[in-house]
Amino acid sequence: MNPGIGYGGSSFTKDLAAFRAVARECGYEFRLLDEVIRINEEQPKRFLRKVRDALWTLRGKRLALLGLAFKGGTDDIRESPAILLAQSLLQEGCRITAYDPAACQRARQILDSKLEFVNSPYEAARGSDALLILTEWEEFASLDLNRLSKELKYPIVIDGRNLYAPEVMARYGFTYHSVGRPAAAPERNLP
Repeated sequence: MNPGIGYGGSSFTKDLAAFRAVARECGYEFRLLDEVIRINEEQPKRFLRKVRDALWTLRGKRLALLGLAFKGGTDDIRESPAILLAQSLLQEGCRITAYDPAACQRARQILDSKLEFVNSPYEAARGSDALLILTEWEEFASLDLNRLSKELKYPIVIDGRNLYAPEVMARYGFTYHSVGRPAAAPERNLP
């Protein structure tokens, strides 16, 4: 288990619900499992608060979303916390540009024309107020950080999968927020 915006997918989610149902049928109060499910349901909300804290206000912000699938290596968006976050951000009045190496077509069926789908992480970042990493694709863990910082309107990255080391991001000039770690900011050269 890695820190992040929560687990998703249909199989694991159904399995946990089934385990909980079996435990209840047997008269066992499976509090640990209940807590795992509760925490997972809370993670996207916590991440949304982190985005709000980083940007102060969301209405009218242009955000780049990297990743829509529930995990890297799949086009599966069922129970994807990234989709839930995209929907929440749209409700908050954000304009969203999104990229996922495999899941854009499926996400388009759910999110319709409410956001713009693009063909690369850099195209998503172009002119955005911040970049949000929502799925742990290998491609996202090896971005050209110099190029990325030039594409963004403001060098703000909010990483829901902890793909980068905060000190590295600060060295490249980013204000960087991740899950369970302190925010990092570029060092200011004072006179």
